Amino acid sequence: MELRPYYRTIVLSDIHLGTSHSKVAEVSHFLSTVNCDRLILNGDIIDGWHLQKSGVKRWNAEHTRFFKVIMKMMEKCGTEIIYVRGNHDDFLDNLAPLHFSNIRIVKDYTLENAGRRYFVTHGDVFDKVTTEMKWLAKLGDVGYTLLLWLNGFYNRYRAWKGKPYFSLSQAIKQKVKTAVSYISDFETVLVDFARQRQCDGVICGHIHHPENRMIGGIHYLNSGDWVETMSALTEDEQGNWQVVYYADAVRQETADDSMLSVIPVAS
Repeated sequence: MELRPYYRTIVLSDIHLGTSHSKVAEVSHFLSTVNCDRLILNGDIIDGWHLQKSGVKRWNAEHTRFFKVIMKMMEKCGTEIIYVRGNHDDFLDNLAPLHFSNIRIVKDYTLENAGRRYFVTHGDVFDKVTTEMKWLAKLGDVGYTLLLWLNGFYNRYRAWKGKPYFSLSQAIKQKVKTAVSYISDFETVLVDFARQRQCDGVICGHIHHPENRMIGGIHYLNSGDWVETMSALTEDEQGNWQVVYYADAVRQETADDSMLSVIPVAS
């Protein structure tokens, strides 16, 4: 018997398909081992910026398989797909809003469950750098890509030494005062907007910083990314939210398989 975790809602963001740093195999594996009623793809799923620069050479079979996994979820489980545009996939602005079958493409979304309302947005529209200084955002994206490239070399060395994965950029964000201040300001702006919209919470991505906490009475949720943290947001049947990390999900999957292997078969 296969044990598959069930969630009412799963939120993913910042997969950046079309780049060499996307952990697409991991996110596809994660989705292929769970069931959910609703899957929210909260922006930067496809990295249009990089595809525009490099063409389709960065797109490979694994990236296509990601969408095949989603189509299977729709077919087998009736999963509703809500694709919220982000800044790297802002080419969807020309399509949104669009609703066909059980797929929606939107600029933002309001999730209502168990009497609670959550405003769902990628978050880039609340970031002055991406909205007012797009050239600076793209310059920063080049620097971030370089950091990820260095991070790859560093983690290959760590793997050779038998050490676990370590995110350089996440560590730098936590150490550099301006980066910490940027994250705090971003969270505050989103929380204030959710309050103005009379929502109980806000769900976002964009800054690659997973979070699940209350800020001024508003439930702030960030789904992280699938470039470094490999994280998702999940909502259970009771409406409880949590940040799920791929590494923890794999450990749990391995433990479940080990338990099943020792269950005696009735004769």
